[in-house]
Amino acid sequence: MTTAHTGMRVIVTAAAGGIGRAIAEAFAGAGARVHVCDIDLAGLDNLIHAHPRIGTSVADVSRPEQVDGLFEEAMESLGGLDVLVNNAGIAGPTAPVEEVAPEEWSRTMAVNIDGQFYCIRRAVPHLKEAGGGAIVNIASTAGVLGYPLRAPYAASKWAVVGLTKTLAMELGRDGIRVNAICPGPVAGERMDKVAAAEARAKGVAEEEIRAGYAKQVSMQRFIEAREIAETVLFLTGESGRSISGQTLGMDDHTETLRT
Repeated sequence: MTTAHTGMRVIVTAAAGGIGRAIAEAFAGAGARVHVCDIDLAGLDNLIHAHPRIGTSVADVSRPEQVDGLFEEAMESLGGLDVLVNNAGIAGPTAPVEEVAPEEWSRTMAVNIDGQFYCIRRAVPHLKEAGGGAIVNIASTAGVLGYPLRAPYAASKWAVVGLTKTLAMELGRDGIRVNAICPGPVAGERMDKVAAAEARAKGVAEEEIRAGYAKQVSMQRFIEAREIAETVLFLTGESGRSISGQTLGMDDHTETLRT
């Protein structure tokens, strides 16, 4: 274990499972003090059982009053903040744009971009007080390329990239680095659900969809959550001290779009 993250105070959103949990566990394993939130009570209980030193809050990041509660609880347990990882996000609907219900659009935006804004606005004063720090926003290759049948998701992730680049410029003078990670397909339950939804929408076998995902990325495979966690550690550690305003692709899609 290196000492780069020892004692670092970290908040990770949506960390009861999947990518968020892998990030929280990586920070904890590197000696950081970690506080997480999620709406998955069972997942949080499981995390607490496995890692009793990780603090937890029940919070829906699309609700600003719940984000306020998260930060009150996190500051009580951490005493300050050095890193915010905005991981919370939902897949949204898989459908032609004319079939997307307004409430589906609104919910996707509320979680994927509004939630990041709510967390950042609460985090920045604490990061400034600490003399600087890092924000990592989890975006997607859908935030740099088009994504047919996933208009709300793609639009929200493009917004994440724009927010990231803008805040890197705004907050750099305060020593706050802001970067986005844009993963391709990530192995796990969420991607399984996305593939199943796309298969239903297109009337094809799910395995055909999954094979298509793999073929259209450079490494021809799905990414593991732990690989994203390792990248977050890199960006927030000493090695990433001069990296800001970047959208870091992980096994990026090619320019060929699925239709």
